[in-house]
Amino acid sequence: QVQLVESGGGLVPPGGSLTLSCAASGITLDYYAIGWFRQVPGPGKGREGVSCILSSVGETHYTGSVKGRFTISSDIAKNTVYLQMNSLKSEGTGVYYCAAMRGSPNIEAFCARTELDYWGQGTQVTVSS
Repeated sequence: QVQLVESGGGLVPPGGSLTLSCAASGITLDYYAIGWFRQVPGPGKGREGVSCILSSVGETHYTGSVKGRFTISSDIAKNTVYLQMNSLKSEGTGVYYCAAMRGSPNIEAFCARTELDYWGQGTQVTVSS
């Protein structure tokens, strides 16, 4: 049974930092693309890909608004993917989901997908003073 369990969310002031973790079981990171997707509050707001990683080759992708501030990484031994978020802004508020798809897709295209094989339950990030 595949499980993705996110942790590390919380309340942080603007300019602060958080590190999210996605612990995977039932899959091996070497054979999956993993991404962090954000659901922001408000009507008509969809889920957007924030950052994605193909651990087998070390390829990463970031959406433009987080480049230079967020860092995605993976620990194969722990089967865990991390998202280090620095210089957080209020628009970073939302529920962050970890998702996985088997294979080695184009990482940018993977990050733009809305339908993936597996999703975690999400972790809330609130950026507010």
